[in-house]
Amino acid sequence: MGKGIEALVERGLLVWARRSAGYELHDAARKAQVKPDQLESWERGDSRPSIPQLRKLGRVYKRPLAVFFLPEPPMDFQPMRDFRRLPGEIAGVHSPQLRFEIRRAHSRRELALDLYEAVEGPPPQFSLRATLTDDPEHLGDFIRAALGITYDEQTTWTGLYAPLNHWRAALERAGVLVFQAVDIDVSEMRGFSISSTPLPAIVVNIKDAPRGRTFTMLHELCHIILHEGGLCDLFEESQRPPDEQRVEVFCNWVAGATLVPRHHLLEEDLVRGRGGRAEWPDEEIGALAARYGASREVMLRRLLICERTTEAFYRRKREQFEEEYEDQQERRAEGFAPPHTMAVSSAGPLLVQLIVNSYHQGQITASDVSDFLEVRLKHLSKIEAAVLGR
Repeated sequence: MGKGIEALVERGLLVWARRSAGYELHDAARKAQVKPDQLESWERGDSRPSIPQLRKLGRVYKRPLAVFFLPEPPMDFQPMRDFRRLPGEIAGVHSPQLRFEIRRAHSRRELALDLYEAVEGPPPQFSLRATLTDDPEHLGDFIRAALGITYDEQTTWTGLYAPLNHWRAALERAGVLVFQAVDIDVSEMRGFSISSTPLPAIVVNIKDAPRGRTFTMLHELCHIILHEGGLCDLFEESQRPPDEQRVEVFCNWVAGATLVPRHHLLEEDLVRGRGGRAEWPDEEIGALAARYGASREVMLRRLLICERTTEAFYRRKREQFEEEYEDQQERRAEGFAPPHTMAVSSAGPLLVQLIVNSYHQGQITASDVSDFLEVRLKHLSKIEAAVLGR
């Protein structure tokens, strides 16, 4: 980086920005293309970066330039205790990318609240509440009714993405923001939630399988209903305190019951008449899963809960499905989505619509739109077509 005007930045802001982004000094220096000794000198206050050098640090730490000129480090969002993750990952160890997604989710939620206040009026109030003493099956039915999802409608959704998109739209209509993280490995995070109201938020991983994201949304919704945002996991056998593990088991059960209601499943042609000792061919599990837009593992779990298979068969097949999922993730090719598609997928239709409406009403500028959606303004017409049908 070339030399320029010295940035009058306090050393404490530089240290805070690096640490809060999750970088060790050597890693940050490498990404910012400076020598570690140089960065260390800036953080000690022996010297200062130039404005171009500070901009580069801001890009690495994903912080705006202005934050470095505050009188002291701002209060940051506290890292969540855990996330829905794959087995073998270490809880509490968060990559810089994950730390950024946490900050971005909080910022997007605050932005949505501000835009509602300025343009739309009071935001919708998501008022569903539950306790761990509630019946998971009944709670699943209650959630479906609150979201307006019927069995007849659900079974018309075809393809991998239709169920995900319909459930997401139903959640946002009810006043729950749904964002997608775009740069996190699935092995580190599949989902997390912010239970604050109004406008609680769910974040799922765009790299996850569509059916996995659907289940994660409903799992996180249960955490929000319990007012337990951020306490999530994928497998019930993880090493957790009993109280936390009880929450995870409950949320998994409720998510499954919401996605695959017991009374409908037991009336399926493939299920009627099958006893509790049934072993299921992969083709039949897959057909049932596709009917509800669920993963095979979720369907297998529902069959077990509904007493249509055995614990031994469930564990054997689940291990097979997990191995196949991991293999698919390893072979999964990174696709390319146009910028306007990625903007809507990441921020969510509800927030994008708020931004576009605010722009057309003169509440925010074109530059604001570009910053909020992290996309060049030339893509606005396609974004409008995606969320407003224009």
